[in-house]
Amino acid sequence: RHGMDVSEWDPSKDKYIAVKYDVSTAVEAKALNKEALQAEVGLPVDRKIPLVAFIGRLEEQKGPDVMAAAIPLLMEEDIQIVLLGTGKKKFERMLMSAEEKYPDKVRAVVKFNAALAHHIMAGADLLAVTSRFEPCGLIQLQGMRYGTPCACASTGGLVDTIIEGKTGFHMGRLSVDCNVVEPADVKKVATTLKRAIKVVGTPAYEEMVKNCMIQDLSWKGPAKNWENK
Repeated sequence: RHGMDVSEWDPSKDKYIAVKYDVSTAVEAKALNKEALQAEVGLPVDRKIPLVAFIGRLEEQKGPDVMAAAIPLLMEEDIQIVLLGTGKKKFERMLMSAEEKYPDKVRAVVKFNAALAHHIMAGADLLAVTSRFEPCGLIQLQGMRYGTPCACASTGGLVDTIIEGKTGFHMGRLSVDCNVVEPADVKKVATTLKRAIKVVGTPAYEEMVKNCMIQDLSWKGPAKNWENK
């Protein structure tokens, strides 16, 4: 297990987000944070529309090209997608072109914006993690801390930290070949996200939000385990 610095990512104290919250207030607060996020990025403000976020460095490891290729397959759904990251120019262009194609449903922010990263964590219903490989990964831990279940590739640290149906949704493994986007992988991403957005807004989803938030993700757990080895 890997820990993270929980002081910087704490929804009960986060100065960047519209409404601070803990596990007992998460469901309503996340809906308000979603509306604030939608307004901020210029998407239609409607708490009922499932909002999926992708946050990450735009390089092969994180699979932004796989995510971008899955977006057209999701556009018949009632969905909004917010993409945040910087990195290789070709990936930045991919994300921006998704927004150009689907301006009512997709926003791409390809500049570093710490405040927006926090807003997205608090306001998104789901975090999409399409990593080709991921030794440990912090993004899903941050998401869980904010009560945002992950739809993730089943690789490395993501397998250890995300439990299917309890704290997130598994896509299965994606190809580690960084030079190709496998159609089968694109389908895995799209199918898993479609499955996940159907759960958003249900009692089962609210249960997942709580499950995410009660996990102890601070450095304490991993440090203790390490000392006991």
